Amino acid sequence: MSAGTIILIVVILVIVAVATAVMSTRMRRRVAERELVGPEYDRLVDEVGPRKARAEFDKRRQRVDGLGIKSLSPERRSAYVSQWDTAQEQFIDTPARAVTAAGALITAVAVDRGYEVTDQGQLMTDLSVFYGRHLDGYRNARQTTERAGQATTEAMRRAMLSYRGLFFDLLESADGGSLATDQDPDMVPAQSPWKQVTQGRHWKSREQESSDVASTRP
Repeated sequence: MSAGTIILIVVILVIVAVATAVMSTRMRRRVAERELVGPEYDRLVDEVGPRKARAEFDKRRQRVDGLGIKSLSPERRSAYVSQWDTAQEQFIDTPARAVTAAGALITAVAVDRGYEVTDQGQLMTDLSVFYGRHLDGYRNARQTTERAGQATTEAMRRAMLSYRGLFFDLLESADGGSLATDQDPDMVPAQSPWKQVTQGRHWKSREQESSDVASTRP
């Protein structure tokens, strides 16, 4: 085999390797983006097709980039987490008030980071760029909050959980990651009352629980 042929084969192999790497990178990027937007992307694909859906999300990303979204300082994050602690602790005795407070905290954090919140529809569109996986739950939670006076406690519990996922993702940790998965004891809310909510004991107040305990004593 001549030297020229060997060089040609090497060049072809390099081109193939580069093309494969580029395709692999694009595929990983698309998978990562779809994980970020969640069902929002799938819904848009069903409505307008994959090509227009990609173009729409590119447009949304450009708009969000233009908003100048900023991270929060550690002090601001800690302050918001403390407010969340208060809201979730209220859920045991006053679930409607807790759900309303949780929804207001989402809006407050969004404003603080630079999102425009005067138009709820536009806010949803903007959040879909990086938090789309939370939007179905957020929509349902907002509907529950609007009728908190008539909603069941179970519906409000689900709303709190949906708010919680978006809240801690939107808040971010100090390194730009999600607080929803970070386990920093100084940042994650106190778990005692929240375990009661997530384990289904949310319909009992502390007074009711004390009464139940007293009634079981000999």
